[in-house]
Amino acid sequence: MIRPPLNVLACLLASACATSPETYSSPAERQDLVAAALKADEPERPVEIVETAIPLPLPGQLKPLDPPPPATISSPAEIISKGVHAARLEPTADGYMNAIHVYPYTEGALYCLYASPGQVSDIALQPGEILVSVSAGDTVRWVVGDTSSGSGDDTQTHILVKPVASGLTTNLMIATDRRTYHLELTSLETSYMAALSWRYPADELAILKSRNESARIREAETISPSLNLSDLNFDYRIEGDRPDWRPVRVFDDGRQVFIQMPTNLAMTDAPPLFVLGKKGNAELINYRIRGSYYIVDHLFQAAELRLGTAPQTIVRLRRGKEPVGFAALFGDRK
Repeated sequence: MIRPPLNVLACLLASACATSPETYSSPAERQDLVAAALKADEPERPVEIVETAIPLPLPGQLKPLDPPPPATISSPAEIISKGVHAARLEPTADGYMNAIHVYPYTEGALYCLYASPGQVSDIALQPGEILVSVSAGDTVRWVVGDTSSGSGDDTQTHILVKPVASGLTTNLMIATDRRTYHLELTSLETSYMAALSWRYPADELAILKSRNESARIREAETISPSLNLSDLNFDYRIEGDRPDWRPVRVFDDGRQVFIQMPTNLAMTDAPPLFVLGKKGNAELINYRIRGSYYIVDHLFQAAELRLGTAPQTIVRLRRGKEPVGFAALFGDRK
């Protein structure tokens, strides 16, 4: 083994020690690093529900109606056949989600299910829906059973149907704690529907409306989403009469004035707000009410809330500290 001379090792150690420590400084020790800040999730905002527009005919497109055809007397069988045909919903290519055909649920519709001998077709109900009863027109040549999947509130009931031969037709009625389903079962030689389920537009609309209402309530209870507590100025005085609607507090953020009213304001008449000019004249100004707050989009030195005529109830709002000395004794006069 060849060992380097001692003078060579000494030179290497000296050069290593002479190296500036900044060259080997850890990136974690640098002072110009900025700490990451977590971005708060924005609250859900109301979603506008727009109804489908119904086109109206232009004046030049209006045509006189043809005289009605002579009334014909239809037999009960013809009337029933027309009604069943109008209520029948057939499977479509767009209705498939993988192997499951999804129908839009409509009360009173007749949903078609095609089965095949030797194959089981699954009718899946809405999760959490409780099965009450199942009735089939032909229980001899159709095997009907039920099972469930999931647990708790997510338990889903499945109705299983299987024909014993092809060329059979019957109907099936399913009653649950939420709704009733009517199905028309047809057995084919080879083709069959592996699974069938529904989507519920009425429930989806109800959930959307409930979410919108919650968002509106939350938005009404929020004075301003950009309000910074460190910028608030509570240097306001509330003087004058003491009605039930007397404000709780007044403050501003440098741009807007917020007047917090009692929570029972909705049960009483809301008093109008007047701003006092330099000469003491009262001017009605624009403001808006959000929840229990009056919001004025500009600052003022003095304002009044007035209600009634004789006698008139007046509550004054003044910006500035409490007066002292003679002003404290004689400052506030009605």
